[in-house]
Amino acid sequence: MVLALSARRCRRQIINSSAEIRVPQMNTTAARSQQMSRIRSKDTKPEMMVRRTLHNLGFRFRLHVRELPGCPDIVLPKWRAIIQVKGCFWHGHACRGGRQPKSNRDYWIPKLVGNRERDLSNERKLRQLGWSVHSLWECRLRRWGQPALEAFILRAVGKGTQA
Repeated sequence: MVLALSARRCRRQIINSSAEIRVPQMNTTAARSQQMSRIRSKDTKPEMMVRRTLHNLGFRFRLHVRELPGCPDIVLPKWRAIIQVKGCFWHGHACRGGRQPKSNRDYWIPKLVGNRERDLSNERKLRQLGWSVHSLWECRLRRWGQPALEAFILRAVGKGTQA
């Protein structure tokens, strides 16, 4: 009897788990628009990971300072340092995540090129104002462990030479 119950449960789990598998479907314009509207520009997972690490290391920082060109992600005023956490797709990184879209290329290619040009312009302006600007790509952050992220942050603020 116990064996029969467990076999039935297993069958139920198999049936339920197969129902969870989703097949990619073509989205309508409205569905795609709704999906894209959920993509965040602030408080992303990679950005939150960097912020937690900064806080754990004892650094104090400001977020999205509008007075600076490009409204940088993380500003360390005491160290005159800026950390930009960049998504590979949105900022056109030359990695697997930064691949160009296959549909609606007439819209996406100029947009992504414009994002890169704007990033370079804002970085140039920030350096002219005396800030050190450091970019941290989403793909690298995924590959790195906590020690590598901490080392990056310490180098960014100029404390990387200390033991």
